[in-house]
Amino acid sequence: MDMPVTKKKKLGLKERYALMTRGLGWEPSYQPIDDIFPMDRFEGIKIHDWDAWEDPFRLTMDAYWKYQAEKERKLYAIVDAFAQSNGHLTLSDARYINTVKLFVNGFAPLEYMSHRGFAHIGRQFRDVGPRVACMMQSLDEMRHSQTQIHAISNYNRYYSGMAEFRHHHDYLPYLQVPKSFFEDAATGGPFEFIVAIGFAFEYVLTNLVFVPFISGAAYNGDMGAMTFGFSAQSDEARHMTLGLEVIKFVLEQDPVNVPIVQKWLNKWTWRGVRLLTLVAMMQDYMLPKRVMSWAEAWEIYFEENCGALFRDLARYGIVMPPCVEQIRLERDHLSHIAWCHFYQARGTSDFHVWLPSKEDMDWLSAKYPDTFDRYYRPRYEYWAKCEAEGKPFEATAVPMQCQVCQIPMMFTEPGDPLTLCQRHADYKGEQYHFCSDHCRDIFEDEPEKFIQSKIAGHEVFKGNAFRPGTDPTAEGFNPAAEALAFFRIEHGRDNGLHNGSTDERNFALWRGLAKAND
Repeated sequence: MDMPVTKKKKLGLKERYALMTRGLGWEPSYQPIDDIFPMDRFEGIKIHDWDAWEDPFRLTMDAYWKYQAEKERKLYAIVDAFAQSNGHLTLSDARYINTVKLFVNGFAPLEYMSHRGFAHIGRQFRDVGPRVACMMQSLDEMRHSQTQIHAISNYNRYYSGMAEFRHHHDYLPYLQVPKSFFEDAATGGPFEFIVAIGFAFEYVLTNLVFVPFISGAAYNGDMGAMTFGFSAQSDEARHMTLGLEVIKFVLEQDPVNVPIVQKWLNKWTWRGVRLLTLVAMMQDYMLPKRVMSWAEAWEIYFEENCGALFRDLARYGIVMPPCVEQIRLERDHLSHIAWCHFYQARGTSDFHVWLPSKEDMDWLSAKYPDTFDRYYRPRYEYWAKCEAEGKPFEATAVPMQCQVCQIPMMFTEPGDPLTLCQRHADYKGEQYHFCSDHCRDIFEDEPEKFIQSKIAGHEVFKGNAFRPGTDPTAEGFNPAAEALAFFRIEHGRDNGLHNGSTDERNFALWRGLAKAND
């Protein structure tokens, strides 16, 4: 006997999303909800109507796995083909490999830190909608970390500076800059974290990270890095939308939220741009074939795109962060200051550096006509003379670092590129040092947090940057050599210079053998 089949109406996207998110939630009966979710109130943010939260993508978990699985299949097919065909030999120049080193050491671990952060705050929101959105972003960030490391692992088979990326990220001085950024965000409350990462980093600054790295990879023949970048880009679009949705949702809930959000935007825009110093340097100096200058990227992706965004947020009472004026003044100096510092302190980095060639300097002169020839070309020409005489210029002292952003004191006064900028503040009988007024303002707003900053230079002087069992009182003890051994930096005879390095020689040798066998 045939049973009658009842045809059920197919659920629309909105109804399905509601059932798969808020439909899975329930009202607690034996514990107060404020005790279950204590962290979404202590920052002072007031939410009156959680149902006003709306995910523009209305993405459910079954659809999420379907989309991501398809992207994974395509990504790993290309990455594996690139590795099997010795794709690293098709790169434009051996210098490009140092860009890969900077990415895997400085940025891939941030994806994992972001994964942990979103997993944490996904537990802290009392409404199911934002919890589900944070859970999916947490999975995205885990996937990005894994795919980036997998794609770059092929280079680790042939070149130095990548095998110890986790240890370097924890201890190497220059990598404390990105690490401290995410640790600062993760130790804030859930709303500050999502403003810091979901809005300030993902929405305001992500294009300034992805466009230089991924477009630079495409221009220089790195199909593996280009592929994982494009695979992550659709995720980044969702992350940017989530960040903007959070800002508007919070601002619309209560007027008391406006000054709190404004303070966070001021802080995290400045901290984000300080972090992007590494990207500016990479974009102008480390790509053999350049996509655009840092100044051009800043003008397009911040001044134009984000300028329009802040004009839209003005209706809520939000204004452009005051630090933007100083960023404009530093724009034509930022990458040059950073590359000069890394050249001088090359012995403590896990990538190689070099002096720009005449053609490189002509390009920089054309992109920075008001600053490069006047302030930086003479410096490079002098250092080239030192190299030719067999006495490369090097700074061997441990630099003073900013207590907040942890960048060495290398920046100049706004509007005065010949004077180093240093600021100081006293707290509980101790003096702390900063690279700018904005970092000092951040410190003075949360001094108890930032007095705990783990400054790499301080750790050397405290004896914490030595291997277990080291005896600093032993005759002939060399603290600098021991610190480099603890950091696991092994440059060998090249001492951080690319020209003549093992990487350069191996690249030339393997490419020559590959051509001979064709």
